[in-house]
Amino acid sequence: MNQRSALPAMCCVLLALAAFGCGSVSHPSSAPGPSPSPLPVNLSPPDHVFLVVLENHSFSDVLGSGAMPFLHSLATQHSLAGNYFANTHPSIGNYFVLTTGQLVTNDDSFTGTVADDNIARALTGAGKTWKAYLESLPAVGYTGPDVYPYFKHHNPFAYFSDVLNSPTQTANMAPFPQIFSDLSAAALPQFAFIAPNVENDGHDCPDGGTTCTDTDKLAAADRWLQANIGPLINDPSLANSVFIITWDESATTDVANGGGQVATVLAGTHVKQAFTSGTFFQHQSTLRLILELLRVNDFPGSSAGAPQMGGFFQ
Repeated sequence: MNQRSALPAMCCVLLALAAFGCGSVSHPSSAPGPSPSPLPVNLSPPDHVFLVVLENHSFSDVLGSGAMPFLHSLATQHSLAGNYFANTHPSIGNYFVLTTGQLVTNDDSFTGTVADDNIARALTGAGKTWKAYLESLPAVGYTGPDVYPYFKHHNPFAYFSDVLNSPTQTANMAPFPQIFSDLSAAALPQFAFIAPNVENDGHDCPDGGTTCTDTDKLAAADRWLQANIGPLINDPSLANSVFIITWDESATTDVANGGGQVATVLAGTHVKQAFTSGTFFQHQSTLRLILELLRVNDFPGSSAGAPQMGGFFQ
């Protein structure tokens, strides 16, 4: 869908955000937003790009409810993609768009191998390093099925032929706490994919039970972000880094543009402050952005023609 047709839904959500107290954010008007733009020519490559993916909530629930004050603070202080939509329902197709530029499948029980071009192949081919930090992954290099609260279909790297056929790349999938060991050892990769487990990403109740409110799920995800991503954003050694926080899909009742409107926040010293973009984006643009930031010229799937997100940078 084009940008103009997506804007009515965005404007309704932004009015809800304003009621929640986001007056400090410069919101887009009902007019079409600025055109997608390349990165500023004077922007130096970041040392690291971090992508954090959360689960199953619409933009209005995340930033309009008051349940996520930490993420809201990032959205107001840094940059917010105010017209960003997931690509499909359920989860797995969105994870593949973020990493291959293709839906691949909409079957969360998919057990196949993906040989298509992907972000791991693009980064490795360009001599860049990557890792996936996955909370509750049973062990380094684990490629097997779900082990609650770890879900395999929230880890697209476990399906890529490049990763499965290389012990070196398989070892790039690590339990989340290793990110702090790598930080202490100055061994963080240039690209880091981060997925909390399903008790901390908004998917399930925070205690693994079956009875909780949606606010409970969002509050748990917000606490996890504050405890684990906040220190990375504020670490002086990571000042030349870009942090992207997004959601795989919205609530299943929201099917606008395939997967519904989701909250996507960009943070870092090179990111514009107190900025909201009204330009229409989807997950393939985030894939393109990651590769452009790291000066990689291989753009898998639909990321090759995706709208560029350079307007978020100063």
